[in-house]
Amino acid sequence: MKNISILGSTGSIGIQTLDVIRENKDKFNVTALAVKSNINMLLEQIQEFRPKVVVVYEENEAIKLKNMLQNTQIEVLHGMDGLKYISSMEEVDIVLTALVGMIGLIPTIEAIKSRKTIALANKETLVTGGKLVMSESKKYNSKIIPVDSEHSAIFQCLNGEDIKNVENIILTASGGPFRGKKKNELINVTKSEALKHPNWNMGSKITIDSSTLMNKGLEIIEAKWLFDINVENIKVLVHPQSIIHSMVEFIDGSVIAQLGNPDMKLPIQYALGYPCRISNNFERLNLAKVATLTFEEPDMDTFPCLRLAYEAIHLDGTYPTVLNAANEVLVSEFLRESIGFYDIPKYIEVAMEKHEFIKEPTLEEILQIDEWTRDFVTKSIK
Repeated sequence: MKNISILGSTGSIGIQTLDVIRENKDKFNVTALAVKSNINMLLEQIQEFRPKVVVVYEENEAIKLKNMLQNTQIEVLHGMDGLKYISSMEEVDIVLTALVGMIGLIPTIEAIKSRKTIALANKETLVTGGKLVMSESKKYNSKIIPVDSEHSAIFQCLNGEDIKNVENIILTASGGPFRGKKKNELINVTKSEALKHPNWNMGSKITIDSSTLMNKGLEIIEAKWLFDINVENIKVLVHPQSIIHSMVEFIDGSVIAQLGNPDMKLPIQYALGYPCRISNNFERLNLAKVATLTFEEPDMDTFPCLRLAYEAIHLDGTYPTVLNAANEVLVSEFLRESIGFYDIPKYIEVAMEKHEFIKEPTLEEILQIDEWTRDFVTKSIK
């Protein structure tokens, strides 16, 4: 029986994680849950899974929930201190971090220092603090198992292999809702158009990132740190069917791919059960029904966020932190319909150019650069 702490239990990944646990109650136990503010859904989860501790990041909502649970033994915490606490609880075996954004970095480091296994579904943790996080992971012998479908695929393809024998990692991308479009066709796209992902059901922030291809850019940076490989050896192929989740090309020319239906529950289950595979009733892949698998080169002129991500990790240091923080602010503004689609890469590039570069940032400096970027971008767009 593995005890699980879920950071971000009311988001898309968190909900699907609980689906997996529901079907495997003999293998997994929910010890702690954390959300930003959605106490209504959290209350339903509490009633079913009976965690020992819950965290609501926003203090006012935490107080409301505490009043609702005053006749129970469930402890209610709030803020970053709450997230750090449930990431380091002695009885917790696995911390699944599915928080959206930079907020995931500090509790992940706390979990690493407590020698937990990390099931990582928060890209920004490695995008902003990849070198630091992986260094701490080695120091404390904490295993990081990726939950993103692409990185889970690579992780599985590399099982039993020597990373020295890898020639290229190939990340596949669906292409999002605007695959095949040109820049002049996307100048005035709306929020509702950008949120229509053809294959995956994800949260709004990740769906917009998919529409700009920033999602794939963040995955490039994440893959560089997860698999300790040069960015020059990380390629992107647009694969609209989303059946091949990623591939690894070896020095002898062999290519190993991981295939499956576009369903996040499979990589979630793999991460929780690792190193064992768990039987399930998920829909099986029918290749005869799929019939055709196609691939295209990404269009970096139409989708400049992908180019900016490559530039950020080439320059390294604080550039990925600026890229990520600026993108978070700008996606939020786009979802509020206060800026246009191409304002996202425009202001990311401005922020990258204007920030004071630090080659080997500490955690404190990463947090400071993140705060500076958010402030700078917010003022710039106004």
